[in-house]
Amino acid sequence: MSKIINFNKTVNELCSEDPFVIEVMKEIGFEQITKPGMLQTAGRVMTIAKGARMRGIDLSKIKQTFEKHGYSVKE
Repeated sequence: MSKIINFNKTVNELCSEDPFVIEVMKEIGFEQITKPGMLQTAGRVMTIAKGARMRGIDLSKIKQTFEKHGYSVKE
């Protein structure tokens, strides 16, 4: 059974539920997620979709990467 990732949750919530999300997001191009304090500050209000818009990353690429790592994406 695949893991479900809900793109409506904040990044902080997602990473608290499943720390591997940090590695996937880093692979996608969200390197700043590994900076100390980032999850506790911006991560509390930022969703993956908002971050994608801010960084200019195609949301379909993000979905594909999570799916490649065994996640089912819920929007």
